Amino acid sequence: MLTPTPALIQIATTADDPLRILIVGAGVAGVTIAQLLRRHGLHPTLVERAGADADEGYMLALMPMTDPVIAELEGRDRYLAASVALGRYGLRAHTGRLVREDSLARIVGRFGDYRGISRGQLLSVLSADGGTVSYDTSVRRLSDSGKETVATLRSGNEEFEAGFDLVIAADGIHSTTRYLVLHRDQVSVVDTGWGGWVIWLEPDAATDLGEELWGEDFFVGSYPVRNGLGVFVGGARADTEAGPTRFAAHIRTSLTTCDSRIARILDTLATSRNPYYWPLTDCRAKRWSTGRVVLLGDAAAGFLPTAGIGAGMAMESAGVLARTLRGATARDVPELLRIYEENQRPRVEAAQDTSRRLARLMFRQSKVFATLRDLAMSKVSVEAALGPIKKLLADSPLPTAPTGSHE
Repeated sequence: MLTPTPALIQIATTADDPLRILIVGAGVAGVTIAQLLRRHGLHPTLVERAGADADEGYMLALMPMTDPVIAELEGRDRYLAASVALGRYGLRAHTGRLVREDSLARIVGRFGDYRGISRGQLLSVLSADGGTVSYDTSVRRLSDSGKETVATLRSGNEEFEAGFDLVIAADGIHSTTRYLVLHRDQVSVVDTGWGGWVIWLEPDAATDLGEELWGEDFFVGSYPVRNGLGVFVGGARADTEAGPTRFAAHIRTSLTTCDSRIARILDTLATSRNPYYWPLTDCRAKRWSTGRVVLLGDAAAGFLPTAGIGAGMAMESAGVLARTLRGATARDVPELLRIYEENQRPRVEAAQDTSRRLARLMFRQSKVFATLRDLAMSKVSVEAALGPIKKLLADSPLPTAPTGSHE
């Protein structure tokens, strides 16, 4: 686990490293790159603007592109213990009727593990080797002197400057660090107009079944994690403004089939107090690297959750960046960041394009469209829908890790 440590102490520790590195953001991307660099003998300064008690968020479905990173961190056993194998995908029509069920193990199993895990559990797996982090700390300004990037940091009421050879901005889809090096017109945003709630349930007997219900004006997705079921229930933001209780009642009246899992989900949503609300937007930066600063994870390309691949691509990108920087000197950094972006950005944007295409199919408000979609999806397997993702898995930029899902 990460140990809360004042930023100035972290900065002092990194002073003698061949690369003095600042990582902004202690989410999935930031913790992954921090732990990989620590494995390489470096002591990056890791800061996080939120407090240590911030909400750990949502559930994740991690595809096999994460396996090489987990292996490099020697965390496979921990990862398997903290997650569950996702073996099946079920799709329900807008009426609640089961349209089809596909084997995820058959589709992606030959590439490695496909597993469900909560974000909090994943962060615990990634940080099991320990390390330091400074909470309640943000970057206010960045300036490039030519030889180093000077960061102005604010921790609590204290503000101070420090020089770094590399700054990695991994502070999420709503990154503030990103706009210290890019203009807002260099970042495009897709707003689906939808949003919804994340809720948690006790697991049911189908611990390997991820299931989605694509309604005529709503969406219900349920995804197993260790000792639980993570659920997202959403719709157009204008409709969800009525609150979870009324929205749950709306869904119930729209269904002609309501199995036990859906019934439990709607009951839980209706009685939830202040569940986490997730506006469904994404973002894409037109460039990732500027001098000695590079964007990573959602700060570079923030994903919609529709393809279940955003966290996996963030971890893969962290792995590629760490390998690119291995053995580097301060002089090498700008050119290495250019090479990293040139190689990795097309992969990430291809995955993001898949998420965007699925969003256009899923987030609609039309009974006629929903009926036609049900008919089409009854004939098209999830394997076909994930075709572009399979191509990415088959052409991994990281060394192949041991494969096969196990409990």
